[in-house]
Amino acid sequence: MDLWRLQIFCRVVELRSFSKAAKAVYLSQPTVSSHIKDLENHFECKLVDRLGREVTATKAGSLLYDYATKIIALKQEAENALAEFQGKIKGHLTIGGSTIPAGYILPPLLGKFKEDYPGVVVTLIQGDTKRIIRDTLEGNVELGIVGAKAQEVQLLQKKIIDDEMFLIVPREHSWANKDYVVMDEVIREPFILREPGSGTRKSMEEVLEKGGHNLGALNVVAEMGSTEAIRQGIKAGVGVSILSERAVGEELAAGSLKKVKIHGLSFERAFYLTVHKHRTQSPLCRTFIEFLDQESEIE
Repeated sequence: MDLWRLQIFCRVVELRSFSKAAKAVYLSQPTVSSHIKDLENHFECKLVDRLGREVTATKAGSLLYDYATKIIALKQEAENALAEFQGKIKGHLTIGGSTIPAGYILPPLLGKFKEDYPGVVVTLIQGDTKRIIRDTLEGNVELGIVGAKAQEVQLLQKKIIDDEMFLIVPREHSWANKDYVVMDEVIREPFILREPGSGTRKSMEEVLEKGGHNLGALNVVAEMGSTEAIRQGIKAGVGVSILSERAVGEELAAGSLKKVKIHGLSFERAFYLTVHKHRTQSPLCRTFIEFLDQESEIE
């Protein structure tokens, strides 16, 4: 057992694929399989199961994954601390983002951050809000940016970016040229909903409840696990949905999708920087938080 094999094992578990893990660590698939086999021989138990094309951790594998992520994080913490001692900002920072931050907000910010700190390597993990909150609690990421308030008392959250969602329809839709529609019209229209655990869904639900409505009244024809899937579903005529304006900016500019307001409802929300209250942030993490604070002030 060594750190390199543990890192490979973690990538296999996270990506649920030997081939994807191999690409991520720049090795061949047989080499990755060999490293996993070495770990299984070392621990004398099976660590992963192959279910068709997908790889899942066994109970023993899940146990090892928990320890492996802590070992890797501690190694990185040591490297970052010694870099800070020498007056350098470099190292590896792992952050998490829910769908909109990871897909549309963080990538350009990370580009600017890399210009200022070229010695830094950033890993961005994307998931729904529920997953990123869990990863922050478990220490798999040093910080997360999510689109909903967390209930867990172990977490600290700070609003950093405002966002607004709209009802999104295809350009051929009868509402495409309307400024607004009323809720009685919306509840009769086929509607595509994000999965439970999504910050977009939670924010939408909160706005509807404040306006005296609820998700159960919607004519839901599909639940989808990503903003991209919903965007394509709207284009294909499956239904309409409520999405962040940031997620469909290109389509709105091109005119292939249209945004419509719902009378009496404002789907404004915020994205929250989320950290663990009781974990000491690495120097690199603190530097990135300061960078985000400056950028959010500019925005």
